This record gives sequence, C-alpha cells and structure tokens, in this order.
Amino acid sequence: MNITASQVKELRDATNVSMMDCKRALQEAEGDMEKAVKLLRERGMAVAAKKADRVAKNGKISAKVSADGKTGVMIEVNCETDFVTRNEIFQKFVAELTDKSMDVEDPADAFKTEISAKIAEIGENIVLRKSEKFVAENGAVASYIHMGGTCGVLVEFGLEKPETASADAFKELGLDICLHVAAANPMALDRDGVPANLVEDEKALFAKQVEGKPENIVEGILKGKLNKFYSLNCLLEQGFVKEDKTSITQLLETAGKELGDTITIKRYTRWQLGDA
Repeated sequence: MNITASQVKELRDATNVSMMDCKRALQEAEGDMEKAVKLLRERGMAVAAKKADRVAKNGKISAKVSADGKTGVMIEVNCETDFVTRNEIFQKFVAELTDKSMDVEDPADAFKTEISAKIAEIGENIVLRKSEKFVAENGAVASYIHMGGTCGVLVEFGLEKPETASADAFKELGLDICLHVAAANPMALDRDGVPANLVEDEKALFAKQVEGKPENIVEGILKGKLNKFYSLNCLLEQGFVKEDKTSITQLLETAGKELGDTITIKRYTRWQLGDA
C-alpha cells in the first residue's frame, strides 16, 4: 500500500517513534492510523497515543483571577485570521470580556451585543467559543496563559487556612502547578478520573506485551506497567516538570509543610486553542 509522507509525519507526531518504524506500522495497518498506533504500542515503541497539539483556529485564550484568589475565569475567543488575533483592538476586546466574565454566569449569552458590535467594527467573524469559572469556597484559584493565548490553565486548590492564599510561597506553587498542567497535559486529576474503558484497553495491551513470559513474574510486570501508565497520565502522580523525581503530590505536601497548611488540588482545566 502506498503510504504518504504526511501520514508518516502524523504518526510520528502522535507517537514520537522513528519515521521508518512509523512507515512500517502504517504499511502493516494498511494506512489505518489507529491500528498503526496500536501496533507501535504493542511493540513498546510508543509510550502514549496522544495526538500532537494543533492550533485549529485563530484567536486567544485569556484568564483572570480575582484579587482575593477566590474566583478565576477563562475564556476562548476565536476570530478568522492571525492578523486580527494580533490586532490591538481584538486583544483589548478579549481582555475586556475576560474582566466582565467575573460577574456573569453565561458570558456567551451576556456578551452577544458587544460581540456583534465588534464584528461590525473589525469586519471579521468573532466567536466566544467557551468559558469556565472556578469559585473556591475553601481555597484559591490560580491561572496561567501560555504563548500569548494558545494554551490556558485554571486550577482550584483546597486550603484549610484562608491566609495561605495570600502567601508568596503559595502563589509560586499555584503558578508552578499551572505551568506543569500546561506542559504535561494530564488526562485526569487522579486514577478515579481515568475512563474505565481506557484502563481496560491498557490492561489488554500490557497483557499482549508480556505474552510468553514466566507466569510467576507476569503479575508484577502488569502491575508495574499500569502504575507507569497512571504516573504518566494522572496529575497527582506525574513527575513535576521542573523536577521529575518529585511527584505533584509530593510537591503539594512539601509546600503544605512550609506553609503550615494542607494543600490539595480540587480540579483543573486545560485548553489548547481550537480544541473541542
């Protein structure tokens, strides 16, 4: 079967496996991308079947956290061209919508008139594609915007002491966790958040990888592989991007001892511009 260079590159971007191995896998899978990924994973070449991040639309992700750290909002506003994305009028408009989003429940509905007026002014379609608001009753919210608005993160922390939210050490921790989420793109907060069907698929894949090995060591190998899968995909088990030998859970515990508080992560959201 004729495999194109673009197919090979797509598989390479998704798996980080060599071009030659990607081409062989695609040929065996008769061009089926999902089957090719599965083949590479069965052979232990691909660690995860993540697609490469792609900016599918123009526009900007923007976020804001209130002065007391209790409320955080994030919005994505799309436009048609990169030229408008970089336009000062558009940039200012997104900032204004972000500020106003702190005080409304449904920004997409609340800002219809303003968006319509801005479309007429700029001459290009503008859409408030999605919005999110975190309100921390017993804790604080942190945010991070990467690369001028192509990636955005909101994280809600649980705290036992209200004064912790204003401590510099906590603010630094909040930014570090947000930076980590942006870079590592975890699948879920913890093991409970990983879809059960995906876990079963992973178990089946691992079982195939240990076929033929002595039965007395198979259980230990399978347990180790599953733990590794969770450590790559669950935020609380991931190695911190700035120090990968320290897990996020350990990072929270260390900061908590320093601040005399118990710090937890209640939830997070991560957007890539143009993602569903």
